[in-house]
Amino acid sequence: MPVFFSSFETLPNPFVGGGLPVSTNRTKWPVGGGAVAVQPGWYSGHQTATFYINLGLGTTGVPLPANVTQNVGDQATIQVIQAGTNGAAFYNCVDITFAAPENVPAVNATNCFNSTVISFQRIHYERRFFEIQTFQIYAKMLRPTHSGNRYELTSPTAMPKADGFLWNQKMMIQITCRGYATAQFMQPEPAKYAHAPNLEGKTFMQPEQNYYSHHPGRFVYIKDEESGELFSAPYEPVRAKVDQFVFSVGKSDIQWTVEHLGIRVEMNLSIPTHDVAELWTIKVTNTSGRPRKISVYPYFPIGNMSWMNQSAEYDEKLGGVVASSVTPYQKAEDYFKNKYLKDKTYFMCETPPNSWETRQQAFEGEGGLHAPSALEETELGGNDARYEIPAAAVQYRIALKANEEREYRFLFGPAFDEAEISAMCGKYLSKEGFAKSASDYADYIELGRGCLHIETPDKDLDNFVNNWLPRQVYYHGDVNRLTTDPQTRNYLQDNMGMSFIKPKVARKAFLIALGQQEATGAMPDGILLTEGAELKYINQIPHTDHCVWLPVTLDAYLGETGDYGLLQEKLPEVNGKSYTVFEGFSRAMDWLLAARDERGLSYIAQGDWCDPMNMVGYKGKGVSGWLTVATAYALILWAGVCEHQGKSDLAKHYRARAQEVNGAFNKYFWDGEWFARGITDDNVVFGTQKDGDGRIWLNPQTWSILSGAASAEQRSKMLPQIEKQLDTPYGVTMFAPPFSKMREDVGRVTQKYPGSAENGSVYNHAAIFYIYSLYSIGDSDRAYKLLRQMLPGPTEEDYVQRGQLPIYIPNYYRGAYHQYPRTAGRSSQLFNTGTSPWVYRCFIEGLCGLRGDVDGLVINPQLPSAWDAIKVTRLFRGARFELDIRRAKVKEVTVKHADKVLPGARIKNIQQGATYQLSVSIPQ
Repeated sequence: MPVFFSSFETLPNPFVGGGLPVSTNRTKWPVGGGAVAVQPGWYSGHQTATFYINLGLGTTGVPLPANVTQNVGDQATIQVIQAGTNGAAFYNCVDITFAAPENVPAVNATNCFNSTVISFQRIHYERRFFEIQTFQIYAKMLRPTHSGNRYELTSPTAMPKADGFLWNQKMMIQITCRGYATAQFMQPEPAKYAHAPNLEGKTFMQPEQNYYSHHPGRFVYIKDEESGELFSAPYEPVRAKVDQFVFSVGKSDIQWTVEHLGIRVEMNLSIPTHDVAELWTIKVTNTSGRPRKISVYPYFPIGNMSWMNQSAEYDEKLGGVVASSVTPYQKAEDYFKNKYLKDKTYFMCETPPNSWETRQQAFEGEGGLHAPSALEETELGGNDARYEIPAAAVQYRIALKANEEREYRFLFGPAFDEAEISAMCGKYLSKEGFAKSASDYADYIELGRGCLHIETPDKDLDNFVNNWLPRQVYYHGDVNRLTTDPQTRNYLQDNMGMSFIKPKVARKAFLIALGQQEATGAMPDGILLTEGAELKYINQIPHTDHCVWLPVTLDAYLGETGDYGLLQEKLPEVNGKSYTVFEGFSRAMDWLLAARDERGLSYIAQGDWCDPMNMVGYKGKGVSGWLTVATAYALILWAGVCEHQGKSDLAKHYRARAQEVNGAFNKYFWDGEWFARGITDDNVVFGTQKDGDGRIWLNPQTWSILSGAASAEQRSKMLPQIEKQLDTPYGVTMFAPPFSKMREDVGRVTQKYPGSAENGSVYNHAAIFYIYSLYSIGDSDRAYKLLRQMLPGPTEEDYVQRGQLPIYIPNYYRGAYHQYPRTAGRSSQLFNTGTSPWVYRCFIEGLCGLRGDVDGLVINPQLPSAWDAIKVTRLFRGARFELDIRRAKVKEVTVKHADKVLPGARIKNIQQGATYQLSVSIPQ
């Protein structure tokens, strides 16, 4: 929405109008847009000039229409009726008069005056706010652009942890709107090339990353050489209140535009498709309308690389900073493992700088990062770092004419030696190299564009489903969370998503996973993806659920591809015996049936799907209610596959065993209104009405619906209890109330902070299982409500509370809504989650109702009752389906193709390359 106006040619002292009587012929400009007219005023050139509209969302230049009518006073062309952000002022009318400073008093006395009595410059630079608009302070701070392919945030403080991420099969970088970054690469285990300034512990990616002043980041300082004034982009470390801020996250790059003191800084981050490097473009433009002398200081801290050996220096031959280290080790054999690691970090400059600094403390000095001592001098010190914390800082001293710009390119990343650095520079460090890399990487990301496009009444949802959700699904299946030993359940579910993106990848994943099946039929806790990989972290703890995920994920793959030939593929020999995929699945089901106690309940060992539930069964007796009913569901799914393969006796066997498992589950876990979660080693049932903390858990209810263990009567009791006890404005929690203290017969899940992670958060993986189960029983309104709550927004209050852009689904939002409402809904900012493939599946098979079977595509949309119609484009088995889905006076779903009703709402004999236009009627 428009708030500030200034001329293109000059920077006079314009005053925007306000306070005049409202008249009916004014065009109001609400949040959605409007029209503008400009008076020529004292300078006739404005008749054909470009005027600038500062929306608090970035400055937009708009040509002045030749036939515009300029009105004043009560005939004012436009009235602003909303307020903006980033220094936005509130006016109730806008008559724009361009006046020289000496003419301002006359303007105020005539047709237009400033009701705030504060000049444009003071509003613009001091970011003055008015009481009347405080309730609108975040208006329009976030918006999709470029047909939804980008998201822009216009405040660095409203959502300080808002971030974006880029990846390829060798690296990943997650970076915030304020410039803090976390990056890692594979060699083959995960490693870093930018570190904290202190020693870091090696761990997997953590939720709710806490950022601090010396956290690794990518920054640019700008110093006015004449006044000494200083600011930094994107926002850290100086934290100056800039005049314009735009953080723009795209699918294949991340950009910032920051303007302050009449200088605009544009930063662009991209990465290559196949190499490990960050490609940075930094453009500086003089927008002040007068000549300027400034210094530009890119500052990329490298941090504490090694307690054994670290240093840094500027290499004039290579053209940048090179920091070197030796990865610490103790065992002699580790020397040989580490011998060829990329222990150097480089920061290469296309344009030679005037000066540089490689010693972090010399750069920071006594001023701190918000005012580094090194910037007080004419040039940087040119120091090397000798067993000191290294950094890469360079300086460009430049004189800029009005509107002049300078562009710089930098390469940042790890290397084994100087020869590799030189090769990387030759490949990328040029305008042409950057352009080719950007084009190649955009093509690489486009490979994950997905198979679904929707047009619904919820445009924000459309944007997420069409542009961003498949990107997250693609990330998971493409790189397996950048680990060499993904948990088996994660590996299978992440690749389930690839059934919809790149089915051949999903197919290969089944073969890799089953190739590591144990002789007993059990699946390992992790899948080893590289030679020499070892099970680490949580994969060293015994879990009992991994076999369940084989038929669960296969169900999606077969529905999407119809590729039953996979089942006849041969697997590597186990103990001298050769098996087919089909036999491997059957062995896994037999293992699940064997891993039960005398009651027919599934042992939990030191965890099931809930990793930190590690003390329910560590003595060897505890059982899992969820795993018991999940076993039944897996058996039912596998029985269906057996039936299709003509093995009716085997199908009958597994269905009978599933019925037994469901019966045992009902006998020991039904608590009157919901199912309990488990039984401890000491035979204590938990997750019941008697419990204070952890009274009701979502997963047992969900999977009892999927397996058919819950009768209609039981569901009628369960669902209201879920709504009453687990629902929040940010989604449905994993259980409630969260544990407030350690419970030694349940485990470390009870020690996590209440409402965080698995201790009663809105754990989206559990929530999407529940949503999927709701679609399985046709409860479309409940399903849609919770599905929509997974996505931040659409209100700005919700965006701010969650603190995350709507470009991915995090693994959780904070729970403990009733205990700690201030933090409830806060995003973990962790995009590694098995949630995303299930969400995509729910949109495709649930809401849109487009699921494949042996013969073709079955159509059964489940729109929320508030929607009358949607349009869907679905890519399926090489064909394109365009569906117009509308409510009509029909009793059941009716599908027409070429004006003929399709029997059973199913289209068969699908031809690759064909386009099918379908008219779908659903009951009102």
